Amino acid sequence: MLKMGFNEGCTWDGNRGCADQSLMADLKACAKYGFKGIDIRFDCLDKYLAEGGTLEELNAFMKANDIVPLSYNALCFFNMKQTAEEKQAVMDELDDIIKKCAALDCHMVVVVPSCDLNEKGIEATRQEIRDDAVAVLKEMVKKCEPTGLKLSLEFCGAPSMSINTFDDAYEIVKLVDSPLMGVTLDQYHFNGMRSDWSKLEKADGDKIFVWHLNDTEDVPAGAGYNTDAKRLWPSDPRGCLDHKRFADTLKAIGYDFENGFITMEVFRPDYYEMTTDENIKTAAAETAKHIQRYCK
Repeated sequence: MLKMGFNEGCTWDGNRGCADQSLMADLKACAKYGFKGIDIRFDCLDKYLAEGGTLEELNAFMKANDIVPLSYNALCFFNMKQTAEEKQAVMDELDDIIKKCAALDCHMVVVVPSCDLNEKGIEATRQEIRDDAVAVLKEMVKKCEPTGLKLSLEFCGAPSMSINTFDDAYEIVKLVDSPLMGVTLDQYHFNGMRSDWSKLEKADGDKIFVWHLNDTEDVPAGAGYNTDAKRLWPSDPRGCLDHKRFADTLKAIGYDFENGFITMEVFRPDYYEMTTDENIKTAAAETAKHIQRYCK
């Protein structure tokens, strides 16, 4: 049966960031409520280290509580860089992430595409974006090969994102052509720009590295107001996603339903008002209920 994963976006505050959040508090609540994996946010990890915590202590706590660090979340805005300095900064950040992941026994980093093309006056075609992403990701894969760290490309379903559909993300992953390269499938993002179900139905389930669970209010594709704040717990009656279709499709294409993870990720201001314990308790109950209903 699928294992339950937790993404720190659930407790991270969209306005205050990690200011009121504790990585260790998240982990303790995850252990308390039965989560077996966690996506660790980069900014929450940075805060933990700045406050005197160590990677070794963090790793020891996770191992003692049978929690897997599913991913380092995330290396943001990796593509469409215009200067050598910008490109080198991405590779330098990856070098640092590789070291941190090795210390944490974490085997995956999520990579997020850039969203500032309009601000920079870059009017790139899909092909130009695809070519750039493939080139950058191939270089990143080479850096990851010595440790076997995997890269999971997370397309983001908004018009401003340079890679905003499953269709484009999966094509990029195929062109990179490495066992270390896969896709993050976030249900909210899949719906946001109305990704093509037929592309997912023909995909290789082994290339879906991360499955993010959530629901969303029913707003038009590409709407400027369709932000992460529209995300919902998957059982919320306001939601519009076809959960059965997601589960059935992923099972049909070979996603690992025996040992794999389904990871809750919501970013909703209402939920940030909950205590860490209340939030993660709710996330665990929602995830468990979802698995029982759709993923057995």
